[in-house]
Amino acid sequence: MKIHKEGYSTIAIMFLAIAATLFSVNFFNPQQTLVHYFLYLLAAGFFIFIVRFFRNPVRPVDRDNSILISPADGKIVVIDETWENEYFGDRRIQVSIFMSPNNVHKNWYPTDGDIKYYRHHPGKFLVAWHPKSSEFNERTTVVIKRNDGMEILLRQIAGAVAQRISCYAEENKRIKQGEELGFIKFGSRVDIFLPLGTKIKVQKDQKVKGCIDVIASL
Repeated sequence: MKIHKEGYSTIAIMFLAIAATLFSVNFFNPQQTLVHYFLYLLAAGFFIFIVRFFRNPVRPVDRDNSILISPADGKIVVIDETWENEYFGDRRIQVSIFMSPNNVHKNWYPTDGDIKYYRHHPGKFLVAWHPKSSEFNERTTVVIKRNDGMEILLRQIAGAVAQRISCYAEENKRIKQGEELGFIKFGSRVDIFLPLGTKIKVQKDQKVKGCIDVIASL
């Protein structure tokens, strides 16, 4: 299993913390008991969870810009017409993907294009499925302008326990469908804002995989 670069420091810190904790337990209580064995199992399970969280799958993409591929793994929690006020200032179709701690947290670009707008906003840490999390939480906003002139907005949103959003977008950068957008540590969400009339190909509560499932037909 390949590990994402965003996980190296976290995994190292967690390993040292777990090792120090187990060393202290054995130093002050050297006689092995069922409690010791339970702590060993708990520590191993927690460390495996942390390592698995930062897995970095490589998913080849057959590029097709007539469709919008999913930018993240997770569950569709919102499909709604809404007002987008940061960039467009008009009504858009919002599709939101919630990523639980068990999902891959790597994000991908859903289409080819040029990055016309990028902003990082510090903020609060509401749970990622909260309706106001896209307004108040730490988040990034990326607008991609396609070759046909259509603009698509992506928003990475931190969750209640998310530590940091890593976004590799740069304004005026040319990107390709399936390239890496970034990584969000722990529970989080990705919002997609599309023009009204876009044919949405997913349903609420549907589970999707990044680079594999189709979000919309353009």
